[in-house]
Amino acid sequence: MSKTSREHKASAPKKVKFAVFTCSTSRYRTQSLGGKAEDPSGDLIVDLLKAKGHEVTRRSIIPDDKEFIEKAVEEALSSEDVDAIITCGGTGISKTDVTIETMRTFLEKELEGFGEILRRISYDEIGSAAVLTRATAGVCRGKVIFSIPGSPQAVRVALEKLILNEVGHILKHARAVSYT
Repeated sequence: MSKTSREHKASAPKKVKFAVFTCSTSRYRTQSLGGKAEDPSGDLIVDLLKAKGHEVTRRSIIPDDKEFIEKAVEEALSSEDVDAIITCGGTGISKTDVTIETMRTFLEKELEGFGEILRRISYDEIGSAAVLTRATAGVCRGKVIFSIPGSPQAVRVALEKLILNEVGHILKHARAVSYT
């Protein structure tokens, strides 16, 4: 790691407040019909965040639906109790998978390397099926956004290898004021 990166990380926020949204139409239906919707990936995200001293201020299961996603993300972006947003699920390639496309509309600056690196790490673990991995990250209104696949394996890789290592650093830059 370069000296500049070390310095930036050293002065970056150590505790980040997260909103976590699991995008799953089937789980949302189960929950809205009064059933218990299992959410192992959402549980894993919360556990990993809390283990590193971060706070989860919002968490919900929403359908993989453009309007529902937009509403949840807009509320989180407008909230003072959210620094970063993670969506998991809805990143596949079927016609009903709209999370990535919806989330990209929020990004003022996209971090293209996030998806590229996640696919590279996934390739080492699962081989050529990693080409199906869709993920994105970026910043919006001084907050950080991550959209990751919904499998527990992908969640663990995304959080342990990327998000937990860089969220404070990204947040520091997202909130920096530039005078050029």
